[in-house]
Amino acid sequence: MSELHDECGIVAVYHLPSPQPSPLCPEPGPEQASRLVPRMLLDIQNRGQLAAGMTSFHPERDQLIDTHKDVGSVTEVFRLAHRTGCEALMQEYAGRAAIGHVRYATCGADDRGYAQPFERHHLIKYKWFSFAFNGQLANYEELRDLLLSDADHHLARETDTEILMHEFSRELSGDRRPSLVEMMRNVNRRIDGAYSLVFLNALGDMFVARDPLGIKPLVYAKEGPLFAAASESVALLNLGFQPENIRSLPPGHAITVTADGRFEIESFADSGRSAHCFFEWIYFANVASTLDDRGVYLSRTALGVELARLELAEGRVPLDKDTIVVPVPDTSKAAADAMAFELGVQSMEGLIRNRYAGRTFIESGEGRRKKAETKYTPLREVLHGKRVFLVEDSIVRSTTMRVLLDRLRSFGGAREIHVRVACPPIIAPCFYGIDMSTVKELFAAGYAPDGQLNEEILQKMAADLGADSLRYLPVEAVARAIGFHSNQLCQACITGRYPTPWGQKLYNLAVENSRNGDTTRRTYESRSASGGCPALESKL
Repeated sequence: MSELHDECGIVAVYHLPSPQPSPLCPEPGPEQASRLVPRMLLDIQNRGQLAAGMTSFHPERDQLIDTHKDVGSVTEVFRLAHRTGCEALMQEYAGRAAIGHVRYATCGADDRGYAQPFERHHLIKYKWFSFAFNGQLANYEELRDLLLSDADHHLARETDTEILMHEFSRELSGDRRPSLVEMMRNVNRRIDGAYSLVFLNALGDMFVARDPLGIKPLVYAKEGPLFAAASESVALLNLGFQPENIRSLPPGHAITVTADGRFEIESFADSGRSAHCFFEWIYFANVASTLDDRGVYLSRTALGVELARLELAEGRVPLDKDTIVVPVPDTSKAAADAMAFELGVQSMEGLIRNRYAGRTFIESGEGRRKKAETKYTPLREVLHGKRVFLVEDSIVRSTTMRVLLDRLRSFGGAREIHVRVACPPIIAPCFYGIDMSTVKELFAAGYAPDGQLNEEILQKMAADLGADSLRYLPVEAVARAIGFHSNQLCQACITGRYPTPWGQKLYNLAVENSRNGDTTRRTYESRSASGGCPALESKL
């Protein structure tokens, strides 16, 4: 599904004071802990390919905290393919503590200034900090207008990352010296949205925090003196942490690590419920990750079982030797394999993905079409004359699906194509960090604004796509597959019901804009905006 993107990913690592260095830390010792960051970022590169960066802390360096970031993949930014260049960077930014970030953006601002972490210099150590975050502030416009109502304030970028930087700075202003958790508690009272974040100051104090609803994932581990955190568990597992020591940070909680060795987990906000983004399990997260004690791979296989049950209940498509299941690579493979097993037919890779087609940038509709044409190659020897169940994890704008169906017929020679979507129809935008902001751009919303599908609507949708038939999973299947109750998940994009007030407010505005024919701006953009990249573009 090349037409939908998550926001970004974050990591953190800290080697606490100890007479013995951690065996997981590179030689020669604790001050080399920062070397782990590029390795961790590689494991979550799936969450953002536009830019990457790192801030490290070293108490004996003039730049107590120092940041390296740039546009490009992790390999490019940290020069991992060039031994001498990479070693020079690792020496320059060596530190016992470090935070890192990979970025995806919703527009073409390939600008190093938007890459994270964001560092704020200050003469006073505890006011000199750097941070990175994954998510989106739904009330960005309110916060921005409040800041700019004071003529002494100025914003250099249209991004909520900068808003957060100013909010942290406000809490640290004057003679106040709140704890990092107090700072987060106060900032959280003013923001509405989704976030997980990592923070490091020039005293060597670190904290990592997760929003009160747990919309964005954040996992951590501590073995001996080494602490690490990341957006996904795979980044910690591949460092060598034991699986039983890798845990999800509870919603509304923060971990504080200080230079003197203090390590604390405490609550800074209580929402009374969770609202985990269900798309993490369906699409965004690495299939090897476990989030909130639910394995991504097993969740996707369960979605495939749900698809098979739906198919067996209807019994309209013959299940014989000429019927095969084909996944749209790569995130649909687990669901497709499980569906095929349950149906008793073969799962075959009739579409091959070109992994070297380059990073996927935001493009026009025509650009997405051309990207899909170069990204997927149909195998005629697999598809010719076959009745194909094409399994996709979701359909958002439908551009990619239309291209794939055309190529499966014209180049692959498929006799029939029955599209099966391991997700309910997406009918509402996301305002918590996924790249879909308007109702108009959503394929299913044009046919069934409330998500209710009947046979007539499904036939029309299938015909418009170029498929012989189309089926989606029902909303209730998602919670069953993941293993959460529906009220523990954020399912706003498939229900139109948002877990925060500003999310619901923006959805109402999105519906109004759609009815009025206003499709030129993302919903969260200011009505007075004069152009350029939209707000929030730094993380989507």
